[in-house]
Amino acid sequence: MVGRHCEAGDLLAADAELPADIHPGDKLAVPVAGAYHLSIASGYNLVGRPPVVAVRDGIARLLVRRESLDDIRSRDVGL
Repeated sequence: MVGRHCEAGDLLAADAELPADIHPGDKLAVPVAGAYHLSIASGYNLVGRPPVVAVRDGIARLLVRRESLDDIRSRDVGL
């Protein structure tokens, strides 16, 4: 599993078996992602902080929304 993380060569899992019906663009929940979690997320490469989602009994609830590029840009006061 790879994706847009801190560095181009980063991967979350090697040789992971995934269901056959996964397609590009699908979302995949990763319960433990180390440095890619909200607590030490970095914005130096303009990758917004990840969302935080709680899942219980098959029901997902958004706790913290994903940071958008507009969120990041809104802090820029210009020259």
